[in-house]
Amino acid sequence: MITAVRAWRERGAQVGCAARHIAHGLFDALSELGAVRMAPPRDEREAAHRLAGVLCAVGKAHGLQVTVRGELPRSPALVVANHVSYLDPLAILPVCPALPIAKGEIVGWPIVGSIADALGVTFVRRADGMARVRALRHVDKLLSRGVSVLNFAEGTTTDGLYARPFWRGTFGVAQRLGVPVVPVALRYKDPDIAWFDQATFMPHYLRTATRPAIEVELEFGAPLRPRTGEAPEDFAARTRNIINRTLTRWNHAGLRDRVSPSRSNTVVPSARVSRAS
Repeated sequence: MITAVRAWRERGAQVGCAARHIAHGLFDALSELGAVRMAPPRDEREAAHRLAGVLCAVGKAHGLQVTVRGELPRSPALVVANHVSYLDPLAILPVCPALPIAKGEIVGWPIVGSIADALGVTFVRRADGMARVRALRHVDKLLSRGVSVLNFAEGTTTDGLYARPFWRGTFGVAQRLGVPVVPVALRYKDPDIAWFDQATFMPHYLRTATRPAIEVELEFGAPLRPRTGEAPEDFAARTRNIINRTLTRWNHAGLRDRVSPSRSNTVVPSARVSRAS
């Protein structure tokens, strides 16, 4: 009987936590949707910072705690990260304002799609060749105007253990414009946060929203420039290799922690975003 009551209370606490996260996140999103309709951004740079602000608020509403390592870009760049979850932009963009490339289906999502479209997010259906061309033209325009672009170059989410091969298109644009590429490795403390293999969005999101906190780690690499005569696909592979080296290091560290449970672990600070040396 006591066990059943305890389980019922724990379940009630999880439901309450999820309700608070969803309500606060929805309020922030609706507020930004109203604001962007009343006063559209004057240019792409303002749009990037407004998107960073609303994603920061939504991430905070969901208990997102971000630890950042490495130097953030000091100039406009093509920011390239591995892709694990729909939460990834909420972790990256508040600390590194940019306009992201998103899959084409998102434009049809309620509220989220309208905000993203109004703030200049680049949508692409990778199976559609002409859609890819239009997306690359938009990326070219943004980078030419000094606006950073966030690209999850795998084109899909994974379990986060390693990055899959990258699409090369945006790397060619960065090469032509002389814009640096900044690699970002991303991982969640809890691997169950990963959303991949055609997992249904709503059940996964509701489970995620029951968590009081979600810890995510970002490591920014040094800006990369193309080598003389380097093909875009080779530039993409070099960027991916850097991210995979970081993911491999993290995976090995996690394995050591599981093998040696007595080893003390670093506590992620309670602040939403923290810097780690």
